[in-house]
Amino acid sequence: MKTTTQLLDLTAAMVLLIYVAFSPPLVSGDPGRRVSMTLVRDAAALGAFCLDGSLPAYHLDRGFGAGSNNWLLQFEGGGWCNDIASCVDRAKTRRGSTRYMSKTVVFTGVLSNNASQNPDFYNWNKVRLRYCDGASFAGDSQYGKGTSLLYFRGQRIWNAIILDLLPKGLAKAHKALLTGCSAGGLSTFLHCDNFTSYLPQNASVKCMSDAGFFLDAIDIAANRTMRSFYTQLVSLQGIQKNLDPSCTHAFFPEPSLCFFPQYVLRFIKTPFFILNSAYDVFQFHHGLVPPSADRTGRWNRCKLNVTACNPHQLDVLQGFRKDMLGALMNFFRNSTRGGMFINSCFDHCQSALEETWLSPTSPRINNKSIAETVGDWYFGRGEETKEIGCPYPCDKTCHNLIPASTSDFLASNASGSGHNYRGTQLTFLFLLFDFLIFL
Repeated sequence: MKTTTQLLDLTAAMVLLIYVAFSPPLVSGDPGRRVSMTLVRDAAALGAFCLDGSLPAYHLDRGFGAGSNNWLLQFEGGGWCNDIASCVDRAKTRRGSTRYMSKTVVFTGVLSNNASQNPDFYNWNKVRLRYCDGASFAGDSQYGKGTSLLYFRGQRIWNAIILDLLPKGLAKAHKALLTGCSAGGLSTFLHCDNFTSYLPQNASVKCMSDAGFFLDAIDIAANRTMRSFYTQLVSLQGIQKNLDPSCTHAFFPEPSLCFFPQYVLRFIKTPFFILNSAYDVFQFHHGLVPPSADRTGRWNRCKLNVTACNPHQLDVLQGFRKDMLGALMNFFRNSTRGGMFINSCFDHCQSALEETWLSPTSPRINNKSIAETVGDWYFGRGEETKEIGCPYPCDKTCHNLIPASTSDFLASNASGSGHNYRGTQLTFLFLLFDFLIFL
């Protein structure tokens, strides 16, 4: 289980970095705006600590002009740790401690302050919440044995950051959007209604998850790897008491199921937008075809390059897409205030970079980009803001810039590109990793 945990953590932390390494240049040549870190000094009084006991942090880029009273908060992603060994390891990295984090980060995509790249949210107050608890900002426990002390305080970190932001203008927000990518996208499902409770009753508050709709999938070995993983995570980090009580009551005696977005979604009252690939790369590699279910490596070539998948493997991938759409169907049909953009790109996190958020070559469904669809949904422009793309391989707007998980690449010692934009070899990634990790 430790190996599985490390692979989950490593892949989630690296997927966006791989994307950065092999992406085409930003549309304007602008490398993005760097924003400084703010430590939450009052967090200690609330018992809000990162895994290693360091103070939590965020990055705030102030809004201006007509957006000065509007707020966009983005949960950072980066996997999870569901046992003591993996959490101890994580606590020694930037995923478990602010001591190891870069003190500035680049704001791009939905966080950009460039009107041409982010027309609906460019002038809002924008906040990136740094992720250092390993449980999607949801735990509330701790572990101590000998010299090992771990703080599982994600819920308190969330509360401490919000309390720090309220007197800085969040308490008077006119409009607000809570979002996040990957494990941060899952956080959005878990904290959406709580976010609304902090803000003025007349504020327009909505939430958007990017690549956070993790399925309770049955893998190729007929196991529920993600369910087992999340059950251990919920138990270890004391998450159950922070899950939606209506959901945990409905799913008793398996309350940990409410960590899955597909089960908690119907209990969320705040308007919600779901951005996800139907062939999400992280879920493909670790939910559908985890290493534990493919010990002989029959899926290695398919994971490295989808064009190398055989007909049976393609059928399995189409089945995963069908399961995802099935889990979303009630929301699609019955949510009157919800929105979605479910495309068919082999990708993970699409709101973080200009290439996928809004550029001349960004993914589209019905000729609408992700940024346009999200903006139309948030501001009520037009009637249709639920977009579902056609199945692979018909979508020609995909970049498919993440051909493989890093862990698979390391395990197989493979090389070759599978990258359909530049043809750059994946081995180049590791020359860039030490630099990119500080972005």
